[in-house]
Amino acid sequence: MKYKAIFIDIDDTLLDYIPCCREAFDAAMKGLPNPGDGLRDEDELFQIFFSISGRLFSEAKRGLHTVAEVMELYPKEFIATIGYPEAAVDPFKHSFRAAWGETHTLVPGAKECLEALHNKGYRLFAASNSFGHLQRSRLQHAGILHYFEDTYISMDIGYDKPDVRFYEHALRRCGLQPNEVMMVGDSMTTDIIGAQAAGLDTIYFNRRKEPITNNLSPLAVISSLAELEACIEAEEQRRDGSCHQ
Repeated sequence: MKYKAIFIDIDDTLLDYIPCCREAFDAAMKGLPNPGDGLRDEDELFQIFFSISGRLFSEAKRGLHTVAEVMELYPKEFIATIGYPEAAVDPFKHSFRAAWGETHTLVPGAKECLEALHNKGYRLFAASNSFGHLQRSRLQHAGILHYFEDTYISMDIGYDKPDVRFYEHALRRCGLQPNEVMMVGDSMTTDIIGAQAAGLDTIYFNRRKEPITNNLSPLAVISSLAELEACIEAEEQRRDGSCHQ
């Protein structure tokens, strides 16, 4: 049985999160005064920022915050941590978001992978936790927005991955059943747990080859997007074989 559609995560699946984050961070820091505690090295400042945002997003995956709340929390905590006045929070936040909407560093092989899947006739949908207009802008800047029939973004939908309602909403919008869709993403929590709970098959994009420490079993684990097309076709062949037994 052939899949009709592929849901694909954006950050760290198609767009390279760390360089994009650094680019937006550098833009947001321009024009702001140096902090008063002597932390003037840009790399050190970025590591503080990245650590704070990473911790808060990890907490969001565990249900401690919504993604919308994290978007407000990490600028405040960062500004406070490095000794900026509170008045700097909003300028930093707005500058970061504006710059984020233009970041578009691609994960290696992303465009080629989408082209191959598109040419095979799969319906492609982006599935991401973030602001819809910013993610669509980034996909456009990266030259890959046209591959997607639609974009399912948490701040538009009202539910964050891994909430099963995110995936249920997406399925209703594209008019497909769970067994007709494959979800591909880099987060075992938001992409694999959420999609499996909604009845979708999953492929885990373990780009950094991190240890898998839970009991989840995605259909496949890949470390390169060049592997994706073959993994999907292999699962389709397996499903065809099961149906004919």
